[in-house]
Formats: sequence, structure tokens, C-alpha cells
Amino acid sequence: MTTETTIDTGTSELLCVVRDRVAIITLNRPEARNALSDSLTPALRTMIRTCGEDPGVGALLLTGAGEAFCAGGNVKGMGAHRDPKKLEMSFDDKVADLQERQRLLTGALVSVRKPTIAALPGPAVGAGLAIAMACDIRIAAQSAFVATGYARIALSGDYGIAWLLTRLVGTARARELMFTGDRVDAARCEAIGLVNRVVPDDTLQAEAFALARSLAEGPRLALRYMKDNLDEAVLFDFETARDHEAERLIRLTTTADHKEAVQAFIEKRKAVFTGK
Repeated sequence: MTTETTIDTGTSELLCVVRDRVAIITLNRPEARNALSDSLTPALRTMIRTCGEDPGVGALLLTGAGEAFCAGGNVKGMGAHRDPKKLEMSFDDKVADLQERQRLLTGALVSVRKPTIAALPGPAVGAGLAIAMACDIRIAAQSAFVATGYARIALSGDYGIAWLLTRLVGTARARELMFTGDRVDAARCEAIGLVNRVVPDDTLQAEAFALARSLAEGPRLALRYMKDNLDEAVLFDFETARDHEAERLIRLTTTADHKEAVQAFIEKRKAVFTGK
């Protein structure tokens, strides 16, 4: 039986429901292609932290309302409508402010020790692309596309986009996509490894939720350690990563979830995990 709880995000620009242990976080500014705003962005940071820490949540699913995932930052706000308070900040204060905002958004998303999925119904651009890439898995609708976008507004990138992009598609393609800012359609995104799969537009949300639910029902301690192992795979040398991997596996052999999985295998039934 499906259970669903609505979470108050503090703004209509961000929606969140927890359904069958999946936190579905929806950027809800369809009229602006779900571009980040002074209301949406803080709420998104809060929901990432809250859902990431909630033991009742097994997976996070990020998506956008309407026909876009996220168009990135507010470009209009970079011009004549700049925040007067930010204009008065010193250079060092501006750097520290952006670093903190990045840490609490894509930094927090990467740090979540649960499976995270981005479902792209349409464009993911600039910081919106960085948010999608900070998730573990990306599923795109056939009509979706991505673009780095920064070169078009004479900026170099933020929210860790260069690191995330290089990690996913390699140095050569990352440089091409950053320098040109060209649109990359869903089919090419899948071909170069930027998204994991492409699905028909009308089945995107159902397929993304089905995957998120299956992961949310999985062995949460094992999934957490898998994320640790996978993160270390690109940070440490083989010997160090291998030794940490061994330590985590031995820890898991003592868990109730491991014992339940083995028993379920023997009894030819679906395992029921408790996270213990």
C-alpha cells in the first residue's frame, strides 16, 4: 500500500512529498523553467539536508515541474536588478558567500549517503546541470537537453560544474561543453555518459520513481558504503580504496540486513531490509 506525506518547504516554489520512502523534491517555477531564486534555492538546500538525514527516507528524487528541470541561475538578476546588499559586499565576502551557498547545495547533495536520482523532463542548464550531475543517477526525457551555459554570459562556472562534468564525461568532452555552451540533446547525453538512460517524455516520472522506490527498499547500509567506495574510487589510489572497501564489507557481514538477504536468497523470497 502506497503511503505519502507532504513536507512543508516554506515556499510554493519547491514541492516535496515522501512516497514509499522516496522523497520527491520538485522545483516548481515552471514559468521560469525552474530557475533558481531567492525563495527556491534556500528551500532546496533545506530539503536536501532534511531528507538526507531523515531515516524514513531511503532515496531522493529531484525533478522539475512543467517542461524543464532547472534553467540555472537568475540571469536577469545579474544585470540592472542586482541585489543592492550583495553589491556592497567586499570581494572576499562575495567569494565566501558563494562558497557557502555551493557547499549547502551541490556539496550537500553529493554528501547525501542515500541514492539520489535526477529526473530531467526538459533542459538542465548551468547550475541546474550541476545539481543534476551532483545526483548519483540521471534519467532524461527524450525531449530534454543540457547546456553548461556559462560562456554565453561570460562566466566560468560554479556549484562544482567543472569537477562534476569532468568526472562524468572526461576531460576532452568537459572542455568542449564548457567552452562552447552548446545544447546537448538527450540521446547524445546518454551516449557520452552524462545521463544514465533516456525514456519517453510521458513515462519519465513513473520510471524515475520506480527506480527510486526500488533503491529505497534496498539494503540502506550497503548502499551507503557503496557510495563511500565509489567516491573513494576517484580520490584514492587502488590500494587505499581496496583496503577501505574490505573494511566496510566486513562490517556489513555482521548486520541484520546481510543475514536477512542471505536467508531470503535461501528461501527464494524478497528480502525486507530494516537498515540494521
